[in-house]
Amino acid sequence: MTEQGDGPKAHIRRSVLDGYAEMTGAATAEKRTPPNIASDFLSLDGGAPTTPVPALLPSPSPSPFFPDEDDITRARREFGALLGAFRRTPVLVPVDEDDAPLAADHGGIRWLYAFSDEAALSRFAIARGETAREWPYRRVLGARLLDAGVVATGVPCGVALDVGSEGDGVLLPPVAGIVPDAVALDLRAEHGEEPR
Repeated sequence: MTEQGDGPKAHIRRSVLDGYAEMTGAATAEKRTPPNIASDFLSLDGGAPTTPVPALLPSPSPSPFFPDEDDITRARREFGALLGAFRRTPVLVPVDEDDAPLAADHGGIRWLYAFSDEAALSRFAIARGETAREWPYRRVLGARLLDAGVVATGVPCGVALDVGSEGDGVLLPPVAGIVPDAVALDLRAEHGEEPR
């Protein structure tokens, strides 16, 4: 994402998706400084994020605040294992009265809700204060949700897993290595394409 400016010193703004792309290892070597992201990215009221999560910035020396290269490598490996497990596992996708997946729009991205089990879906209903209504859902393989469901929305889209489960929620953003390359926002930005 580039901000227009005069001359060779035009200011370049980074997208929050660059941070996610680095977690998948899809980012290039020159993209090493992701911005801070927010842990409550999908707040139920749709408000602005409030609690920043430290970004994975390389540090010249080990410190409790900045992870070293080993920490970054370990985090990438752990995320890769989590993503692989998600792709191989059926998840619960709540649907509305028209049988469309429930989703939330935040930060220009649509997030499809998915839950690892009925207990996680129940925690989401409790967090929303909507325990009195029925919560119909479909059981969908994680890979199918990422490879077909995200593409079918027709807008920039990721998956929010186990929203409402304190400390257990995971965001799977629309970046290379997570969703198909054709809808990965980081790749589209590299080629100067607008998100569809």
